[in-house]
Amino acid sequence: MVGPVTKPFLILQLRPETEASDDEYAAILRKGGLSAEQTHRIRLDQEPVTDDLDLLDYAGVIVGGGPGCVSDSDSAKSNLDRQIEQGVMGLMPEITARDLPFMGCCYGIGILGHHLGAPVTKERYSEPVGTADCALTDAGRVDPLLAGLPEQFKAFVGHKEAVQDLPEGVDHLIASPTCPYQMIRHGQNVYATQFHPEADAAGFEVRIRIYKDKGYFPPEDADRLIEMCRSVTVDVPEQILANFVARYSGG
Repeated sequence: MVGPVTKPFLILQLRPETEASDDEYAAILRKGGLSAEQTHRIRLDQEPVTDDLDLLDYAGVIVGGGPGCVSDSDSAKSNLDRQIEQGVMGLMPEITARDLPFMGCCYGIGILGHHLGAPVTKERYSEPVGTADCALTDAGRVDPLLAGLPEQFKAFVGHKEAVQDLPEGVDHLIASPTCPYQMIRHGQNVYATQFHPEADAAGFEVRIRIYKDKGYFPPEDADRLIEMCRSVTVDVPEQILANFVARYSGG
């Protein structure tokens, strides 16, 4: 666990499936070294972001992943999809203008990129469920959230859309051969990853089972992908989440 937290962390979750949402929240707590009492959890599928939410009341904002895509046409989105997306998108102007601590995971990089005007599409760089071979860039080597990380490491991925070009004024921190923009930073405190920093093999197994009919992979591949999760060691990305919490836990 981290030491005393002056302010709680705001955890915004975009997964409408309760089992997946609960498992993700538990992973964020575990990998971030947080207790539930040190967070304010909002499931955007169940609870809207209200006008009285003051981002300055929080040490930072952590946004989880989800099955939605910002690049989908409005007509392809359900009312729930729009509710979830609008809930987090509505906070991005203040987060980026004030440079408030933010960590967007997977869906979060699409949210940040879209807000900053970068193309987020399914055209290139989608990655099937599996691992990506990530590497620090020159900017990543000197970023405080990546201190102590090896030059290269594996991370769990699985996404249909991706940032196609680096948004203007954004630093590129981590790359991979399959998807160049694996981690970016806007300003000094607004971060997003394409991979899942909270995910371990057990958590990815849960998601494979829940999302096997969501178009990420052929359903008959589920057992093979679960075996893949069990056969690899993915433990570096969680340090990024731990570093984020440690850096901003003083409020």
